[in-house]
Amino acid sequence: MFKKNALRAATALSLVTAGSVSAETLTIAIVNNGHMINMQTVAEAYTKETGVELNWVSLEEGVLREQVTSDTATGGGQYDIINIGMQEAPIWGAAGWIEPLNFSADYDVDDILPAMRNGLSHEGQLYAAPFYGESSMVMYRKDLMDAAGVSITDNDSWDNVKAAAAAIHDPANGVYGACLRGKPGWGDNMAFITTVVNSFGGAWFDADMRPVLDSAEWNAAINFYVDLLGNYGPPGSEGNSFNEILALYNEGKCGMWIDATIAASFLEVDGVAYAQSPNAGNPVGANWLWAWAMAIPAGSPNADAAADFIEWATSKEYVKAVGNHAEYGWGSVPTGQRASTYAIPEFQAAAGFAAAELAAIESAAPGATDLKPYVGVQFAAIPEFPEVGSAVAQEMAAALSGAKSVEDALAASQKAADSIMKEAGYYD
Repeated sequence: MFKKNALRAATALSLVTAGSVSAETLTIAIVNNGHMINMQTVAEAYTKETGVELNWVSLEEGVLREQVTSDTATGGGQYDIINIGMQEAPIWGAAGWIEPLNFSADYDVDDILPAMRNGLSHEGQLYAAPFYGESSMVMYRKDLMDAAGVSITDNDSWDNVKAAAAAIHDPANGVYGACLRGKPGWGDNMAFITTVVNSFGGAWFDADMRPVLDSAEWNAAINFYVDLLGNYGPPGSEGNSFNEILALYNEGKCGMWIDATIAASFLEVDGVAYAQSPNAGNPVGANWLWAWAMAIPAGSPNADAAADFIEWATSKEYVKAVGNHAEYGWGSVPTGQRASTYAIPEFQAAAGFAAAELAAIESAAPGATDLKPYVGVQFAAIPEFPEVGSAVAQEMAAALSGAKSVEDALAASQKAADSIMKEAGYYD
């Protein structure tokens, strides 16, 4: 992949090449999450050392997925580097939409957590490098729980979670018992909802890849979700995803949040504790697995410079650069991607969430099972899933807002998913 020497550590802030890098501009499409936003500042040192200008296109999660998918699938050439995840990387790599990534020995690809490396590869070839990785877990205000005389434990029951949410719910004083994703999108509300469905013993498809959204398990899970968030969540939850809930939490308005482990890096309130994701009898798939990773669209004229940047931005040295950065520090480093990060004493001291995050990542179960006959936890690793998931997401948001009954929303979801899968040729 490389025609130039790979970038090496020169200081805690930057890497430089042993050879030369010509002045170029890389256009990078990123999701507008905190670690990606921080990278824009940290990478100023990269431009200073290499002369490579970086043109950042920061987009909300759902918009990013739509634009990047459309541009990459059609060979539009709008971006040199794109943020994608585990749903896309193996499929796009197999289809030839993105370039294979082969880094120098100094990069230490074996240091990437196995769950992340495997999820971003196809037939053993890495196609996207993880900038950060995540599972999901409970982040809760222990001070509020203690005051109410309730508790949350690892892998707790959903019934106990609901009871705890009810006990700390105090909307008159601006505190809501549970803040959960409701904004429609296959990676927005459906990421969380799918883990709930999994924990209730449900799945997206049966062994013949026929949708089973009209099952008793889906019905029980969605009724539970709508009841929990409707009674003990903030108003307008159908418009909330990661960034919206993070803001609410940091304003002191959320007593409990079940979401991406990476959120713990950005929580600013006191009294936060962590627990492994709850379930309703089936722990397999109750916590998701994801990485926001960096990939190169096939045919990019700047592929070599793009690969050099990705090697830098996903390296051990980048983690140290953030940790030593005056504006950020060790509690703000991107996590969930490298084993070595969790062994850094400064990180251990700053990140009270580290052990819980790593346990969640290592316990995630993306492999196919008899119950879930496809790869993926909160998604199905098939090309059609984004379309299926997006259609169902709209129906779930309608159920949450009260525009539709759960039963009607699930019936419409089943019909839409069945039509998509038939048209794709999975069955007649």
